[in-house]
Amino acid sequence: MSILDSLSPRALAAPESGIVEVVNYARGREGLLPLWVGEGDLPTPDFINRAAMASLNAGETFYTWQRGIPELRQALADYYGRHFGTSLPMENFYVVGSGMQAIQLSVQAITSPGDEMVYLSPAWPNIAAALEIAGARSVPVPLQFEHGKWSLDLERLEAAITPKTKGFFINTPSNPTGWTATHQDLRDILALARKHDLWIMADEIYALYYYAGGRAPSFLDVKEADDKIIFVNSFSKNWSMTGWRVGWIVAPAELGQVIENLVQYSTSGVAQFMQRGAVAALNEGDDFVRANIAKATRSRDILCDALIATNRVQTLKPDGALYSFLRIDGVTDSRKAAIDIVDKTGVGLAPGTAFGLGGELFMRACFLRDPVQVADAAERLSRYILGL
Repeated sequence: MSILDSLSPRALAAPESGIVEVVNYARGREGLLPLWVGEGDLPTPDFINRAAMASLNAGETFYTWQRGIPELRQALADYYGRHFGTSLPMENFYVVGSGMQAIQLSVQAITSPGDEMVYLSPAWPNIAAALEIAGARSVPVPLQFEHGKWSLDLERLEAAITPKTKGFFINTPSNPTGWTATHQDLRDILALARKHDLWIMADEIYALYYYAGGRAPSFLDVKEADDKIIFVNSFSKNWSMTGWRVGWIVAPAELGQVIENLVQYSTSGVAQFMQRGAVAALNEGDDFVRANIAKATRSRDILCDALIATNRVQTLKPDGALYSFLRIDGVTDSRKAAIDIVDKTGVGLAPGTAFGLGGELFMRACFLRDPVQVADAAERLSRYILGL
């Protein structure tokens, strides 16, 4: 008998990340242009680092508030006031160890083993895995793909609801497709949730990466005070803090003790010096975020224009988020193609097989990088595609 046979079946069933598989295959190669993971090419800016270092030098290395230091929770409330027009008090904000942990804790709060959560697919794979590891069942509802664009079929979403359904996971703007819900989409989804007494777990991490201008429509624009919505988010994308692993939850204040308890029995809180950096990100980082968005906009246009010009790629410029999700004519195995592309071009793409139902024939490229690098990647990919 293998030692693995004595482990939890849920742990054993946790899938290997299809994204990380390709990253591990080619990590460290000379001349590599890594467009495979969802992060930019800039390190965390100095004004954030200085705040964290000042906290370390001041000896802020002890246990701290499990819901987050008051200064950070208030900074989150102020940030939402500026960007979302809300007047939420700090009691609605909870600091956690990454956006991934925000999802894990929300899954634990909402679901019990045997329950179901419906999500829109193709999707970032971690939500389905988090549900399955928790003993719940993840139920994908595929977005429709026509003429290079993704859209939601509301009837298909409602048809996925069963007596075991506890809620919807809605990521908009979407990773990987770039699909961005309209205000009417959000009203329709919310109406379904109210009709069936379901929770909504809203992942709006890319809300500011919205290429029509301003920010993307949010459930905060259409919800009522008593709607059952938990928002999960992260400092990773806006402020180049992917390695920090700091995120947050926005939830009704009534959930406060439940969320605090779940934090206690997982990480027991986020390091205070990291939270000081996060305060600086929120209070001083709007210009940095605007520069990141401008770079993403330029690089999106460079990459998508080049790929579309081959006449062998099905895609359109995404409405939001940081990704071109593209289908190359003749590619029937995106995992195999991702390996081939990195070998022959030095461009790292994420295979669509990693994103579940509906993504199998696609590739994902993150364009939050220097436009010069993206232009180089676009040229290499175009030569590869035209040579198939």
